[in-house]
Amino acid sequence: MAEPEHIHATYNDIHNIIKASAKTITEKFKPDLLIAIGGGGFFPARVLRTFLKDPSTQKNIRILAIGLSLYESLPGTTAEKIGSEVIRTQWLGPEGAKDLLGRKALIVDEVDDSRKTLQYALAELQKDVEVELQSLPEREREANRTEFAVFVVHNKDKPKLGVLPSDLPYFAGAEVADVWLDYPWEADDIEEHDRLAAQDKLRLSAT
Repeated sequence: MAEPEHIHATYNDIHNIIKASAKTITEKFKPDLLIAIGGGGFFPARVLRTFLKDPSTQKNIRILAIGLSLYESLPGTTAEKIGSEVIRTQWLGPEGAKDLLGRKALIVDEVDDSRKTLQYALAELQKDVEVELQSLPEREREANRTEFAVFVVHNKDKPKLGVLPSDLPYFAGAEVADVWLDYPWEADDIEEHDRLAAQDKLRLSAT
């Protein structure tokens, strides 16, 4: 099995993509809650919060965390690849979906690959919200319904296995080819990672 092409993304690359995306997110959705999918969504959510801060109040947007994993061991390789089952490793906080009621919640992840993780996250969060809504008087339910949107740093240009609603606000910082993205928070040696990233930029600029 041929080794897939690798592209190394630096912290600066990701920071600047998020900064450039924040204005559009604010104009078209204006979230008041971030839900980071771990582990790849943690850093992007924290950076995004900086640029979504209301300048008039300087109030930070709260970040909730969920942990999801999707793995498959492919023949001839032990590398992590998109698999068939999403595994929940962490889910919201002690108040659960109560924290989501009446919010405009932006789900944040680093990459939209197969879309299965995003589909799972959205469906499960919506399911939990519906359970909480049923505990409210019927006259209060509509006002407390959660609005969801999705932000990813990178969207891979490839057929998706997962599905998101067509009316869901969806924001992608950058569209990329179907390559293996190496993120800096996964690197043991950050200087070597950045050196490889610089090589990637030179190689891509020459093509």
